[in-house]
Amino acid sequence: MVLIRFRRAFALCLTAGLLLAGLAATVRAADTDNAPFWVSLRNSQTNMRVGPGRDYRINWIYQRPGLPLKVLRTMEGWVLVEDPDGARGWMLTQFVSRKARTALVRGDVIDIRENRDGLGRLLWRAQPGVIARLLGECSTAWCKVDIDGRQGYAPATSLWGTGTP
Repeated sequence: MVLIRFRRAFALCLTAGLLLAGLAATVRAADTDNAPFWVSLRNSQTNMRVGPGRDYRINWIYQRPGLPLKVLRTMEGWVLVEDPDGARGWMLTQFVSRKARTALVRGDVIDIRENRDGLGRLLWRAQPGVIARLLGECSTAWCKVDIDGRQGYAPATSLWGTGTP
């Protein structure tokens, strides 16, 4: 009789353990299902930490609102991000925005053109490091951008924060 109760209790515990393990795997999978994706910094000062929690050491302090970042993973209110220089760390999700998409001019000075095909007149030039607000989706070659209220088309290959992350 004791052996039967032990077997039932063991089977019940084993079943419960397997169910909990399956639930935890589902939660972990849901946290990373939508990554990678692009975001931009919301605040004028944002901490990047070495781990997903306020107890982890601050690795970098970003002071550039609008800076584009690539989200590599999400976990319980935190995102693992990569910046344009390749630095990786964790930030609270409340400090990044998925709606206000931006891109960073990289490489050399780029021409901002009047037309999407790149053949329109030259409107102005943008220096490396300039942050541009993306206006809609980019084509394979050109992105419509807004830089300080001026709009035009920039070559997608010269922008960090566009395309599939």
